[in-house]
Amino acid sequence: MKKKILSIGLSIYLLIPNIAFAKGEKIIPKHPTKQVKIMVKHLPASLPRMKTNFDFTYPDAVRGIYVNSHSIEGNKWSQLMELVKTTDLNAMVIDYKEDHGNLTFMPEADSPYREIGSQSIKNMTKLLEELEKEKIYPIARIVVFKDSVLAKEKPEWSFVQGEKVWTNGRGEAFVNPFEKKVWDYNINIAIEAAKMGFQEIQFDYVRFPEGFENKGDILNYTKGDYRKLDKSEGEKRVEAVTDFVQYAKEKLEPYNVKVSVDIFGYTATLEEAPGIGQNFSKISKHVDVISSMIYPSHWTNYFGIEKPDLFPYELVREYIKVEKQKLNQLENPPISRPWLQDFTAAWLGKDNYQVYGKEEVQKQIEALNDQGVNEFLLWNAGNNYTKNVDYTPKNKENKGD
Repeated sequence: MKKKILSIGLSIYLLIPNIAFAKGEKIIPKHPTKQVKIMVKHLPASLPRMKTNFDFTYPDAVRGIYVNSHSIEGNKWSQLMELVKTTDLNAMVIDYKEDHGNLTFMPEADSPYREIGSQSIKNMTKLLEELEKEKIYPIARIVVFKDSVLAKEKPEWSFVQGEKVWTNGRGEAFVNPFEKKVWDYNINIAIEAAKMGFQEIQFDYVRFPEGFENKGDILNYTKGDYRKLDKSEGEKRVEAVTDFVQYAKEKLEPYNVKVSVDIFGYTATLEEAPGIGQNFSKISKHVDVISSMIYPSHWTNYFGIEKPDLFPYELVREYIKVEKQKLNQLENPPISRPWLQDFTAAWLGKDNYQVYGKEEVQKQIEALNDQGVNEFLLWNAGNNYTKNVDYTPKNKENKGD
C-alpha cells in the first residue's frame, strides 16, 4: 500500500511543477516567439572571448530570486532592484536561454547563436554592470533539454512521433539527452555566458520529458553511444543525463564559473528517477551547487504530511533532512541551494492550499536555517515577490553583519 501511495504521489508531483510556472501572470507565450533558422552545423569548440572586467564576489551565502527578461525591460525592474538592495537578498537568476530555446538577448554578430537571439534584454553587458555596481551575484539560467526552437529546426535531435516532433500537453518540445550534439550546443551557450561575465551557470530542465518511461516505445529517436549499453532503458537515461552534467562541468572549468543544476526535489527521496533520467547523488557529484525544487505545493502525501502546501516549515524541514543524508555520503558534496515557493498554488483546490505571504515564505527559510542550510532561491513566475520578508539567516542575527 505504501508503494502504491508513493507511486501516485510521484505521478502528481511530475504533473504539477510546470503548472506553477504558468499560473498567475502569463510571462512566456505558449509557443516560441520567433521561428528561426539555427546555424548548428559548424559550432566552434569555444566562442570568442568577450572583453569584461567585472568584479563579483561570491556572497556569504546566496539568497536569490528568479528574474525573467520581461521584468528586466519593464517597470518591474526598479522594484526588483529595490527589493534586493534593501533586504538580505544578494543574487539574481537571470534567464539567458529561455524555456522555448531562444536567447533573451542579441549576441554578437559573429556568434553562431545569432539567429536564436532576441531583444528581450536590450543590453546584457549593461545589465551585468548594474548588478556589479550593486554587488548582486549574477547567475545565468540556461534551459537545456526543453527546447521547442531547436527541436523544430533539428527534429533528428529530438523525439519524433509519426512525422512530427513530439510535444507534451503544453505544446512544448524536448531535445534528446542521448544526442551529444545537443550537449555541445548548450554548453557553448554556457561558455558564452561565462565569457560575458556571469559568475554561475544554472542548467535547468536537465532531464527527459515527464513520464518518458511511458512514451519511449512510441517515439523515434537516437540513443547514440548509449544504445549498446548493457543496462535497462531507465539506467541508460540516468547515464546520459549524468554524463551531460559531468561533461558540462569539465568544459566550463577553464572559465572560472560555478555550475549548478536544478533538479526535482523528490529525486532525493529515491535511489533514482529513471523515467526522467535524474539521479540526485550522481548529478550532485559533478556540480558546485545543487538546487532542488522543493515547493510545498508540489508534494503530496510525503513525509507523513497529507497537505504539504499548508505546512511549509514541516515540508522543507523533512525534505532537507533527507537531502543532507544523501549529500553527506559524497566525498565532495555541492552547496545545497533549494528553490522555495513564493507563489500561491490555488489550483490545488479548496482546503489544499493557502495564500503564500510573508509568514509562509519565512517559514521555508527558517526550516532551511534550522537544518544548517543558508542558501536559497525564490521562485515566482511573474517575479511578484512577497514584501517585508526577513531574509536574514539566523546565524547572521545579532552579529552586526
